[in-house]
Amino acid sequence: MIPIIIKPNILMLEGVNLDSNVYFLKSKDELLIVDTGTGVYWNKYLDTARNEGWLENVSKVIIFNTHEHFDHVGGNLVFKEKLKVVEFASHKLTAKALEEGDDYIILSYYYGRRYDPHEVELKLEDGDEIKVGKVKLRLIHTPGHTRGSSCLYYEEERIMFTGDTVFLGTYGRTDLPTGNEDKIVESLELLKSFDVRLGLPGHGRVIKGWKANLERILRVLK
Repeated sequence: MIPIIIKPNILMLEGVNLDSNVYFLKSKDELLIVDTGTGVYWNKYLDTARNEGWLENVSKVIIFNTHEHFDHVGGNLVFKEKLKVVEFASHKLTAKALEEGDDYIILSYYYGRRYDPHEVELKLEDGDEIKVGKVKLRLIHTPGHTRGSSCLYYEEERIMFTGDTVFLGTYGRTDLPTGNEDKIVESLELLKSFDVRLGLPGHGRVIKGWKANLERILRVLK
């Protein structure tokens, strides 16, 4: 697995097979992990992060799930087991799905695996902040792919973690449970208003040319 360092403090690990991308952001002795894949390849992500020094001297870990689909949350509990000092965070609607564990909504059946429900300690709403060391990230609620889908905005570095709301050249499908095409159009329009240097998506390559990418996608949608 080839680690991708995004300065100043982000490690990007591209998803293996059907997994989401997994991101590590470290500040002081605290760590944020954005999404955890299906859980099949958990050791690849954690071993790579450990070898690169991202798990050294960590006293607190927040795992943020951009939404509840299994390819983003299936590794949650094994990450917690291995890292110990973990709190989960997500939009409150995603948290509800993760705590109830409806396989139809979480789509674990699609991957031939079982999802185990768990508590989400930090149930967030649009505009709420996550603090990791000296870093503050703001939750942007972007429904459409799912009703709780959210991005995280790292304003100081002009970086947006986008989950499956927007990718390079396309957007997250809306034909799955709780998806809504009208909502994703609204969400993409909202994201255009943010000053973003890099978009870090749930799958695929880093998004550069933020506004141009969104405008191309919106032209197709409309």
